[in-house]
Amino acid sequence: MASDKEPTVIKKYANRRLYHTGTSSYVTLEDLATLVRGGEDFVVYDAKSGEDITRSVLAQIIFDEEAKDGQNLLPITFLRQLIRLYGDSMQAVVPRFLEFSMENFAQEQNKMREQMSKAFGGSAFGGPAIDALQAQTRANMQMFTEAFRLFNPFTATAAAAQASQEGGAQPVKNDDLGDLKRELSEMRERLDKLSRSK
Repeated sequence: MASDKEPTVIKKYANRRLYHTGTSSYVTLEDLATLVRGGEDFVVYDAKSGEDITRSVLAQIIFDEEAKDGQNLLPITFLRQLIRLYGDSMQAVVPRFLEFSMENFAQEQNKMREQMSKAFGGSAFGGPAIDALQAQTRANMQMFTEAFRLFNPFTATAAAAQASQEGGAQPVKNDDLGDLKRELSEMRERLDKLSRSK
């Protein structure tokens, strides 16, 4: 959720305490996670050096969320692929690709929430409805992971080859790389259409 107002300034001190300049109070990483969920933007500066450390603080929030039971959003395969892209020639385009993918993912989630609300009249629901919601969420995450895999076909081919050696799966065929390139081209066309429709 983008906002026109200036982001809130958070200062991080040497004792690792975070100071919210808007409310003149100390906050925790959990408080900052709540701000993110509420759509409030903030930047975090090192109080001594003035360095912008927002990225590392957000990464720490994700790390803490992933450490909670039942909170795992990032599949291990996705994390490995992401690590492989550091220092890769594709690294420069990955951030924008991820932003674009997450924006579209959020839009799909909003559509699904609207459909669920219409189907159940806004009332509390459980059982089959929760199962359907979980199935849709899993499908969306699988789609997102697959999209990321197709974005870097060379990494995907190497991972598939490694998996076949480790797990006794079918070896990667010679024409797999051609198929992946074709799928990548198709995906780029779809992404272009989506960006034009926005």
